[in-house]
Amino acid sequence: MKQLHRQYSQISLISNISPPDTNEKFVVLTNSQTPLLPPPTIPNITKFEFEVITIDTEGIEIKRCLKQAEYFRENLADTIVLEMVFIAGGKFKMGAPQDESESVEDERPQHIVTLNSFYIGKYPITQAQWRVIAKLPKIRRSLELEPSCFKGDNLPVERVSWYDAQEFCERISRETGRKYRLPSEAEWEYACRAQTSTPFHFGRTITPKLAKYFAQSENINSTFHQKTTQVGNFLPNAFGIYDMHGLVWEWCEDYEHDDYQDAPSDGSSWVNKGNSEYRILRGGSWDSPAHLCRSASRFSEMASATDPKFGFRVVCSST
Repeated sequence: MKQLHRQYSQISLISNISPPDTNEKFVVLTNSQTPLLPPPTIPNITKFEFEVITIDTEGIEIKRCLKQAEYFRENLADTIVLEMVFIAGGKFKMGAPQDESESVEDERPQHIVTLNSFYIGKYPITQAQWRVIAKLPKIRRSLELEPSCFKGDNLPVERVSWYDAQEFCERISRETGRKYRLPSEAEWEYACRAQTSTPFHFGRTITPKLAKYFAQSENINSTFHQKTTQVGNFLPNAFGIYDMHGLVWEWCEDYEHDDYQDAPSDGSSWVNKGNSEYRILRGGSWDSPAHLCRSASRFSEMASATDPKFGFRVVCSST
């Protein structure tokens, strides 16, 4: 993971540290544990349609198809909902192969992971969604109503720490009766790849038409480059999930580990042995070069760190 720290430090703008509240202790439920009360039935499962494209190595579209996915809507307020997409369990090869361009050793060894089904946010958590939950009574720590550097209801919330994301998950779990949490690193990559094995879910390369990242072909002084975009601004992957490449780095549950040696094979969060003070982020951001936005790319930062490139999305059990 040290090599990625050096790579990222070259493009990082700020990284503030927000220590936990006094006497704050997080004992996080993993995805193999269940909440104390039985969760309510998942509400109103419906389907939605979306287009998916595949591009060649030059970034030219070579295939476009229509797909469907199941999801439910969690009503947070009168006009604010959280859309959760169903991800069927299965097996996949996690990590990067030796011959993947600009891959690094912390993305290896590639290994087979078998996951149970789960639901994941269609988009990163938005500022409007964050604000609703941040107004709810505190569980472990206070949450700022407007933490983000770039303001907008449908922009992803950012400048939030791993601890802040945990507090959000605990509050929304208490409010809805469903166990919301951060994804494990394996769940995140499985959802991102959507049954692909290429560096990006749409192919072997990436273009500014498909994701929000730092593209050298863009004018780096343009306002488009210097901020986030609204969630859902680009086409989704084959699972119907948006913004998995770029936009904001997304917090995962897992501890920092230098590589995948002895990593879990069941899709659970890897929360033993490694460095618990550092947590994993995935996906790259609006300020990341293309290779840091790959499906296999990993980054870690102190759990208390905040940054205008750090956001998150949530998952919950399918049962």
